[in-house]
Order: sequence, then C-alpha cells, then structure tokens
Amino acid sequence: MISVMLLPLRLLILLIGVAVSFTSLHAEPRTFQPILKSGPWKAGHVQGIAVDQKGGFIYYSFTTLLVKTDLRGKLIGTIEGFTGHLGDLVFNEEDRRLYGSLEYKEQQAFYIAIIDADRIDAVGMKAQHSTIFKTVYLPEVVMDYTADLNGDGRFDGNTADTPDHRYGCSGIDGVSFGPRFGQKNGSKNFLTVVYGIYANTSRTDNDHQVLLQYDATNWMTDFAQTLDESAPHRNGPARTDGKYFVYTGNTTYGVQNLAYDSYTKLWLMGVYKGVKPSFPNYTLFAVEADAVPEMKDLIGLNEKGILLPLAQKGLQDTATGIRGWHQKADVGMVPLGDGLFYLAVNHADQGMQSAEILLMRWTGDPARPFEKLLKHSH
Repeated sequence: MISVMLLPLRLLILLIGVAVSFTSLHAEPRTFQPILKSGPWKAGHVQGIAVDQKGGFIYYSFTTLLVKTDLRGKLIGTIEGFTGHLGDLVFNEEDRRLYGSLEYKEQQAFYIAIIDADRIDAVGMKAQHSTIFKTVYLPEVVMDYTADLNGDGRFDGNTADTPDHRYGCSGIDGVSFGPRFGQKNGSKNFLTVVYGIYANTSRTDNDHQVLLQYDATNWMTDFAQTLDESAPHRNGPARTDGKYFVYTGNTTYGVQNLAYDSYTKLWLMGVYKGVKPSFPNYTLFAVEADAVPEMKDLIGLNEKGILLPLAQKGLQDTATGIRGWHQKADVGMVPLGDGLFYLAVNHADQGMQSAEILLMRWTGDPARPFEKLLKHSH
C-alpha cells in the first residue's frame, strides 16, 4: 500500500475526488416494487403514469381521474370532476409539477394540464376552478386538427372518415421532457408533445408521428389558467420550438405514451397497433436523442418537414425499412434510471378500470426489449 504521506498533494486531492464521485454514483437509490396496482376505479382506462422519485409517489391517469399513491401503492389522493380526456403524464423534477395531455375534441380545445402534484393530499379533489389544476392551450394542434383539407368549408368533427385533419391529427397523447432533438446532453429540457393520428386506411398522409417541442419554462406565468369546461380558454404559445416528423407507418391514434430515457438516450414511443397491411405495425418505436433532424420530403405528403430517423434498433421490416418492436407500451411507460422502467397494463371488469404496473429492465433485444424483474430493485 502506498503511504498517503508520500503522495503529492495534487494527486491526493484527485484521488479523494474520484472516491467521492464513485460513492455518489453508487449511493443507495430508492427501492421500486416489482408490481403495483391501482383500482378498480369507475373511470376510463389507465392512459399514463408518472413517477416522482424524490418525493416517492406515482401518478396514474385514468382519463377522467388522476390518482396519486406512494411507491408502495398506498392511496394519497385523487383529482376528479373533469370530462376531458387526460392522457399521458410526465413529472417535471425541475418545478415539481405534473404535466399531462388533456383533450376536448368537441370544443376543439387541446391543452397541457399542469398540476401542482405536491398539493394532492385528499381523495375527491376537484380539477375545475382549482389553483392546483392549470391548463395551457396548444393552438398548433388545434390548427392541424381543424384543418379543412378538402376545401368544403366544413369541419367534420371527431371522425377518421374524412380527408380533413392535417397529418390525420386526432389531438394529442404522448408527453415527455427531454433535450432538444439532435442533442443528448442539452442544458434545457423541452416539453415534447405528440399528436394522436387517426387510423384512416384510405389515406397516405397519416403515416408519420408528429412531435412538437416547447420551452415550457415560463408557461405558468405566461399562459396557464384554471380549468373551466363551460368556457374553455385559448391562452397558449403562438408557436412551437420545433415541429418534427417520424416515419413509422400508420398507427391507431398515434403515440399514446412518450418517454425520454436519459440512461439509454432514447425517445421511446408506445402506440396502439396500426391496421394498414403494408406496414409492420410495431407497437414500440425509438429515436436516438442525438439523431440529426433533417429537412426532407415527407412520404405521402406534398411537403417538406423536419424528419427524425428511427433508431437502428429492434426488428426491421424489409419492405419499408421501418424499425421497432412488438411490445405493449401504450398505457403507461416511465424510465426510472439505470435501464429500469415501470410499464402499465390495463384491466377492465364490470365497468371498472384497474392498472397493474410492472418493473422492467430495458434490454433492447429485437424479440423482447424489456425483461420483467420479479424482485424489488434498488
């Protein structure tokens, strides 16, 4: 053993720094249970989950009900009293708020719900007229959803059986925070929102996923308003900080769950299986964080757009070149660090809805991208 007294001061400081860094990197993290359950609830099916690791909570969106439990499954509180469709969720560690997609298709209003998660502490809390539950309007989404593409001067409403709805836009679903596309380690996290896409098999202009990125840093002060379903507000950012396209082939209602995983540096997109026979109809797709966005002609569209390539991972369809996996990731997907994830499975019984959350480890294997962990993990 080398005596500390014989080491030069500069080298000694360096070694101490390495030891401290090693210890901090291997500090005991939070324990995750292998299975969590929520329900049954008289609500819609589970559509998204989010985890607050620092606080020790998990959040479930049951489309018309938000549920908060601790990481052992103990119920902490719920928010109800809204009729819109609450979809995918993401917890923002920077401001300790919960963000989720919220749709009011009949009112032609699409929002990001921003929820003061720490204040959810009772069952039956109300969303409307509450300072806990704020919303930000997304005019870019409304513009594409209401687009009159056939020029008949009529909005055809919430239906796939129409040539209207630009890109097949049916609203929004997947949400996540992550770096600007093309960067792995950006200094700022952008809120990324993905379109729902109608599965209209007679169209060729609805075969891309459409992803919007926003700098949401000042949204609470600039745009957020309380929810009032009797008078939907129209206060939101006039423009995006980037509009991107990913050619996946058509899906059924687009990206249901979006998750940026800082461990693998992947954007993961869980979808309901598409029905066009010309595509492989995978249910999970990935984009590398540092994949270079390029302005290109968009297949099936008479326009150019900023295209993101699919990651060169998973299965590959020889006819289209599309890559992905056959993996259920459409009702809840949350990265937990170190390759761990929580994935949700939905269950229905006599009009009641439940969620089962499974602890999984990412493998990226073409046949089985996640493996189930049967014991709790540190």
